[in-house]
Amino acid sequence: MSTVTGSTTAAISSAVATTNADTQASIQAAAQSIISGSTNSSMDTSSLVTALVNSKTAGQAATIAASQTADNTLISAYGTVSAALGALQAAVEPLSDGATLNTFATTLTGTGVTATAATGAVAGSYSLNVSQVATSQVLTSAGYSASENLASGAATMTLSVNGQSTTISLNSSNSTIAGIASAINSANNNPGVTATVVTGADGAHLVLQSTATGASSGISIAISDSAGTDDLNKLAVTTTAGKSIATASDLTGTDSSGKTINPSQSTISGSGWSQTQAAQDSYFTLGGVGVSSSTNAVTTALSGVTLNLTAAAVGTTQTLTIAQDTSAESSAINNFVTVYNTLVTTMSALTAFNANSTSQGVLIGDSTVAMIQNQLAQIVGSGVGTGSSKTTLAALGITLQSDGTLSIDDSTLSNALQNNQSAVSSLFNMTNGIAAQLDNNITSYTSPGGIIQNRTDAINTDLTSLTNQQTTLTAWQAQLTSQYTAQFTALDTLMATMNNNSQYLTQLFGGTSSAGALATNKG
Repeated sequence: MSTVTGSTTAAISSAVATTNADTQASIQAAAQSIISGSTNSSMDTSSLVTALVNSKTAGQAATIAASQTADNTLISAYGTVSAALGALQAAVEPLSDGATLNTFATTLTGTGVTATAATGAVAGSYSLNVSQVATSQVLTSAGYSASENLASGAATMTLSVNGQSTTISLNSSNSTIAGIASAINSANNNPGVTATVVTGADGAHLVLQSTATGASSGISIAISDSAGTDDLNKLAVTTTAGKSIATASDLTGTDSSGKTINPSQSTISGSGWSQTQAAQDSYFTLGGVGVSSSTNAVTTALSGVTLNLTAAAVGTTQTLTIAQDTSAESSAINNFVTVYNTLVTTMSALTAFNANSTSQGVLIGDSTVAMIQNQLAQIVGSGVGTGSSKTTLAALGITLQSDGTLSIDDSTLSNALQNNQSAVSSLFNMTNGIAAQLDNNITSYTSPGGIIQNRTDAINTDLTSLTNQQTTLTAWQAQLTSQYTAQFTALDTLMATMNNNSQYLTQLFGGTSSAGALATNKG
């Protein structure tokens, strides 16, 4: 049987003592039953057997039951410790894997642009000027009667976008403007074109839009018409991508008629369409460097930073600032301290000693928990580094209290996060930082094969042994019950016979208050 600690030993002794006292009282009552049975009253065989069996087994049964309770209490206590350790491990993870310390916040002085920083970002400040945003092409056809089929016979329409294409079949039954729109939207391998119908005063218009933005997202349509003269042929169009953008000067120019144009925008050839919106790349300067992109979510301009451009930013110049996210760091460090203190408080309660009370901590004197307490306190108290280069949590305003908990000076922490990032990085480096050490130690405590699991396994082994003892004891109780029942039933029968015989002899020979039948007959 395993050795229990603290108040569990006293609990077992108390339970056994109480059981023994109850057993003695039962035996005295049973003894009175025997006396009654010998004086013309019926003997209470059942109570007598129960009392005698209990006198033989109650102490052992109480010991087994109390030990089982103690073991289950210990398992529950270790479970509580393990859960608190798991919570601490989760709290230090953002500090141990470098995620929080590599978190940057972004700010912009203008509107129309948002920025997010991720892994790989570097602190800095940049001037941002947006000249244009990326757009997708929108084509609008001429107006047609809503009921008119544009194909009189078998025909095909092939749509192409950026090297991808699909061909749809049309005929005199499905080539209305609405029918063509439906066929495009449901086409297999649609290259990225959505079709809608806009009905105006001059009829139904087919409106096509590429789903992707950028200069290469222009739509081209080829028509194959068996009739050769159907209105469907008017929907043929070829889109030419605009000029690639190297500098801001590539955004302005003139066409052959002297009209001012944007050379970076797509152009079309085909009389059946008007280009409502041209396909174009975005263009902006960042820190004086020109950047073009086919999308408005730009990830290539600045390492670890995603810029999201909107039309509201066009023509603006603003400042993008990337800085360490001290708010996220402060939150993670405060959470670590809070959860660490919860663990310390939990273990202290489980190992508490109260000189004025018989109720002690369940794990008082437990070497496993004592070792965990000491090792964790050593990690948070010793710091990182050696000699003059050693950095402790005190540099962040975090100090170890006499009760084992940590205390934070918010002002010192805030100042360190703003002005002493080297100390933060040292204390929480991913190799031997405080969070990394705690993470490694907790893993060794709670993992399969760890000290808590080994201790729990030992207790479970003891519980199995106690169950086997209980099974053996139950069998012995049944055997004693059967044996004593047979013996005392026979004794009860014998005493009843003796009482009957005594009464018969008294009737014959008389007693202290009668002469008896024989004496009367003799007279």
